[in-house]
Amino acid sequence: MTDTQTETLYNAIGGDGTVRALTHRFYELMDTLPEAARCRAVHPADLSGSEEKFYEYLTGWLGGPPLYTDKRGHPMLRRRHFVAEIGPQERDEWLLCFTRALEETVSHPQLRSIILEPVTRLAHHMQNKDE
Repeated sequence: MTDTQTETLYNAIGGDGTVRALTHRFYELMDTLPEAARCRAVHPADLSGSEEKFYEYLTGWLGGPPLYTDKRGHPMLRRRHFVAEIGPQERDEWLLCFTRALEETVSHPQLRSIILEPVTRLAHHMQNKDE
């Protein structure tokens, strides 16, 4: 009998170090890109808490340790974000930052594509206003 380990996206992209780099770069971009100003405006002044929560969530979502759910329970993402007005522009700016951060931190194009497709669907799901 052989012991096979399931390959996860978390492991395939490089594990904890890559997820940390991805989430850190994502919030750096959001904080500095003029074209992400509306997305940045719906976040708190100090992004460190948001960055940590996103790191925890993304770690588990990619198949790593369930950090977010262990600390905070079910993500209930739409419900937790309903306090922020997320329209098409905020959504697209968020996706711009995520896409750039992903391109900068995950070298394999197929892995980026595998990650980006459901993330894009999720971003559209998070939108809670038309304009």
